[in-house]
Amino acid sequence: MTRTIGIVVGALIVLVLVLYNTTYTVNFHELAVVTRFGKPAGVVAEPGLHLKAPFFIDQVTRLDTRQQLIESPLETVLTRDGQQVLVQAFMTWRVDTTPEEALRFFTSYSSVDGASSALETQLQGALRAIGGYAFGDLVGQGGKLPEAEATILEDLKKTRLAGTMPLTVGISQVVLPNKTSVAVLRRMAAVQETLANLEEAKGASAAEAVKSQAKSQADIIMNFADQWAARIEAKGNEEATRYYQEMKAEAELAIFLAWLDTLKASLSNSTTYITDTTRAPFHLIDLDSPVDAKGIPQPRAASPAKK
Repeated sequence: MTRTIGIVVGALIVLVLVLYNTTYTVNFHELAVVTRFGKPAGVVAEPGLHLKAPFFIDQVTRLDTRQQLIESPLETVLTRDGQQVLVQAFMTWRVDTTPEEALRFFTSYSSVDGASSALETQLQGALRAIGGYAFGDLVGQGGKLPEAEATILEDLKKTRLAGTMPLTVGISQVVLPNKTSVAVLRRMAAVQETLANLEEAKGASAAEAVKSQAKSQADIIMNFADQWAARIEAKGNEEATRYYQEMKAEAELAIFLAWLDTLKASLSNSTTYITDTTRAPFHLIDLDSPVDAKGIPQPRAASPAKK
């Protein structure tokens, strides 16, 4: 019984080893390159379980077909307008899944990591295309950075490495070296100062125009006011002259009316007066005041003090 169990266990182990060495699996994001005696024998892209010759006859290498990301180091580039800039880019790529290209990829690099190193070097060289643009085209709104990225991608597709398929390219950094940054900042400061001086001059010119217009309008208003005041004054003088001539004909009446106005103004408030009623105009409230031939009360001299 023990011998039978040993035989069964041994047979199972042999079966497992045989199955392990004669089968392999391919995931949905992989393709497999089968080599026979070290030479490529075919490409399997269909996911699932597959058979192969055992042991040293067939070997299987799996290649990841998902998108890969690489990034170039900072590369010094001279722009069209003579600015020295540091540029860094990234690229997404994947293994070409056509059987011919997959075999080319395997024979050239054998792994994704090997291809990534080669593509990084290629991307670094392709950044020279940035030299066809001015520095102002690469920064700020409305720049030509997307156009530059498309140019680099097109160049990589034309000279693509065996079995690789470039997908997208992006510029992640465009920076100036320290010395260049200082010079550019100084130039930008000078430009901004010039623009500020122009705006200040425009503002001063506009202010002078407003002041001149306001002064002109003020002069017009003052001249109009002076003319109007002169007309009112002339009319007042005319009325006063007529009134004076009328009052001159009746001098006694004019004096009496003046006394009445003065007395009315003096007694308009609740005020207590202690005054001499023999003097104008307070003699009007003295019933003993003498009257003239026209019946108008006249001030009289103060009575002499009694001894």
